[in-house]
Amino acid sequence: MQNSPAAMDLKDRVLPPELKRLETALKSSGLKVDQDADVLAFAAFRDSKGEGTRIVGIAQGQFHTREVMANFTKNKIKPTMIRNNSVYPMGSNGMSVVFLNQSTMVFGDKDAVKEAMDARDGIAPNFLSNGDMVNEMNVVDTKAVWSLLDAKGTQTMMKSVLGDASQLADYDTVKNRMKSSRYTMDFQNGVKFDMAVVMSDTITAATAATLMKGVSILKKNSGTPLEKSALDQTTIDSNAGTLTVDYSSSDSQFASLLTSPLFQSVVK
Repeated sequence: MQNSPAAMDLKDRVLPPELKRLETALKSSGLKVDQDADVLAFAAFRDSKGEGTRIVGIAQGQFHTREVMANFTKNKIKPTMIRNNSVYPMGSNGMSVVFLNQSTMVFGDKDAVKEAMDARDGIAPNFLSNGDMVNEMNVVDTKAVWSLLDAKGTQTMMKSVLGDASQLADYDTVKNRMKSSRYTMDFQNGVKFDMAVVMSDTITAATAATLMKGVSILKKNSGTPLEKSALDQTTIDSNAGTLTVDYSSSDSQFASLLTSPLFQSVVK
């Protein structure tokens, strides 16, 4: 992403406040994740108390752990223990970090880190217990930028994307049959976006595709020339129980689209 101005512009516009807090905490802690990490992932999950959503970051790479630990010691930063793991605070913003080994670190607010450690250690349910999500990860995890949503997250995302169409009776039939969704983005040669929403059956996927095509036509009729062009470059279809949305454009076209009302309505 750092090699693509369009990708970095996208990041600046859509990165949620929670991830910005994590990014700021990492920079202030002296951890050079942007330089040392080979893989960086963020997971949003519903907390064990049912009080809301937490976000935790996981990074893998070649970290200078000795230097980091020496810096913690120099600044008299003392860890708290979660079983055999030392969890260090990152500044005064409530963020924490734990090194699981020489090449893996987990970071986030203290409660999120604790719940992530509980999941890793088998004390709480973890990602691997969700077969649908595990199968989806096998499809996308070789891509540079990717994301997964479970059934509830997919319903929320699709309601936002469909806008007023989500109030139609057909949508009530469709939403409860959404199993998961995924998307990938590629910035090597322009911008390419591919999304797939996995439904319980082929008829539901076709119905969802029809709804989305209807929304696209409505947006075209009321959109600017730039928005109409973007929708012309978007293909909506269904296949074997999966709704698919594919979009591609040049970097300059995508950069212009980021400021449009259409883009804002999709990512709100």
